[in-house]
Parts: sequence; structure tokens; C-alpha cells
Amino acid sequence: MKRIILFIFGFLVFISCKEDYQPRKINEISVKEYLIDSVSIRAIHAINEFEVIYAGSNGSIGFFSDATTTKLKPTVLKIKYQDSIIPNFRSIASNGKAIFALSITNPALLYRISVGQANLKYTETHDKVFYDALQFFDDNIHGIAVGDPTENCASILLTLDGGNTWHKLPCSKLPIFNEGEAFFAASNTNIKTIGSSVWIASGGTKARILKSEDYGNTWQIFNTPFIQGDGPQGIYSIDFVDKKNGIAIGGDYSKPLENKANKAITKDGGLTWTLVANTQNPNYKSCVQYVPNTNGKEVFAVGKTGISYSNNGGLSWANVSNEAYYSIQFVDRNIAWLSGNNKLGKLVLK
Repeated sequence: MKRIILFIFGFLVFISCKEDYQPRKINEISVKEYLIDSVSIRAIHAINEFEVIYAGSNGSIGFFSDATTTKLKPTVLKIKYQDSIIPNFRSIASNGKAIFALSITNPALLYRISVGQANLKYTETHDKVFYDALQFFDDNIHGIAVGDPTENCASILLTLDGGNTWHKLPCSKLPIFNEGEAFFAASNTNIKTIGSSVWIASGGTKARILKSEDYGNTWQIFNTPFIQGDGPQGIYSIDFVDKKNGIAIGGDYSKPLENKANKAITKDGGLTWTLVANTQNPNYKSCVQYVPNTNGKEVFAVGKTGISYSNNGGLSWANVSNEAYYSIQFVDRNIAWLSGNNKLGKLVLK
């Protein structure tokens, strides 16, 4: 187990967009690291401050707990398809009753996992199939998954019954994509749901936001000022604090040290986006998340270039750690789980 402790005192200029917001003083940010052998973990579901479930590259669905110091190895369910195909999972979601995990490449495999059993709920075979992220809506009945185009539109899966059945939307119900526009399976966070609304972020030749306000039945699409035009460029992650205010992050995976046009915020529900901290750090990141109950001001971003923090809604940032992580998910305003290559992490704010 590796432990990193950083002491941070007044490292940001406090800018308040709401008169009643008073930035808290964070004296210590610590990151505990837990090594998990032979698995790349890009998708996590945080249960509480002690427990997290992850979906891994080697067909594993793992349950990890650090509630005791005597056992830090995860309980793992290994999944194989037709006894030979090992799914590479980069998406995970929960509807409160079961865990759902979705693999990336051909064939696409979507499993429902409950009481140590995995049941296959959806398959799709296509040379271009590649699914990137999976989420449920607030009602835990409607769910959505997004994948790269197999035709001239995004691949969108919907469930209307809590994940028991899934269907793919036809392109006639979706915006047309540009050639080379797709998604990134980097952290399971290029989808965000609030109420009946959902936002999905794209990249490649275009970096745009798909939006639906009726559980994915009808769609709009909006341009962004993000870096775009090439395969590894675009939006990798989005988060919304409410239906109006959101943040997006990404960049160029092939040039991770660059920080131009890779961070933006919206105040109108995703219709328009404004670049923030342009040509300033953080550089490429694969996941961005608001800290709960901080009025959308405290934000963390993680990626292979490290961990960064903002206390003014993304306008300016400070480096927290150079340790690489793919994803972050908060339990409350003081604790978050992280995932990476052969490891999990726990971030604690004090």
C-alpha cells in the first residue's frame, strides 16, 4: 500500500460566483494506493467510504473493502463469454439492485451481476462495435449506454425496465455524426444523468455534446470550443452539478502535456461552452467530478498526468499529485475512490 500526503494552504485565488459560497480551507489531501494485480480499472462504483466495486480489463468484477487492515485483496468474479472470450470492461453502473458491466469491443457484452452471478442481458456483433460508458438515470428504471458509431450515428442503448432488457436506438432517432467522431472509453464518465436528462460528450474529428431531456427518446447536439479534429482529441469526461451548470475536460491523449482548449464550463445546460484555464494546467485528463455539496465550486480531475483540484468551479487549478489515475468518484464531500492501472485509490480531504 502506498500513501501520498500533501499539505495545501491557500493555493488558489478564491473567486465566488455565489455570494453565499465560502470556500473551505483544506489543510490536507491524502491519497492511499491499493495495488490490484494484473488489471486495468477504468470504471468504478463507489458504495461508501470503505467499499467500492470495479470493472476490469481481464473480465473481472471486483469488490474491494479497506474496512479492515487484515484483508485488502478484492473479492473477484471472473467472467468469460463462450468459454474463450474474456471481456474488457470499461463501464459499470448500478440501479440499486444489481451491478451492470459493459465490455468495449466486438462482441459487445452487457452483464447484470447480482449475488455473485453474472447474467448476459445484451450482445452485439459488428466489426465497428465499441462501447464506452454506461449509466442509470435517477429513477433506476431507465438506463443508457453509449458506443462508437457502427453506422452514421452514435450507438445508444436504452433500458426501460431496470436493465432486464436493452434496445439500440436507430439512427433515424439520433443526430448524424461526422466521419471520425466517436467517444472515449477512458473513465465511464462521458455520460452524465440528472432526472430525465442526459449529456454525452464526443471527440475525434468533432467534440460535441449530445443531450436528451426525456430519457433518451429525443436528442439535440451542440458544438463546443474543445480541441478537436484528430482521433485522440476531444472531450473525455463531463459532470453537471445541476441541469444548468456543468464542466467538461479532456485534451489530446497522444500529447498529454498540452493544455490548450481542454477544459470548459456551461451555464445553460450544455447549449454553449466557455473555455476555462486555457493554456494553463491541468493538461490532459480522463475524468472530472464535482465534489458533492460544494455548490459546484470544488472540482477534481484525474488522468495519466496526475490529480488536479479547483475550488472555483474550474477557473483555476492546483496540482495535487503526479500519480496516474483514470477515474474518480466521490462518496461525500471528503472522500472519493480512484481507479488506475493495477490499482485503486482513496482520496481523503481534511
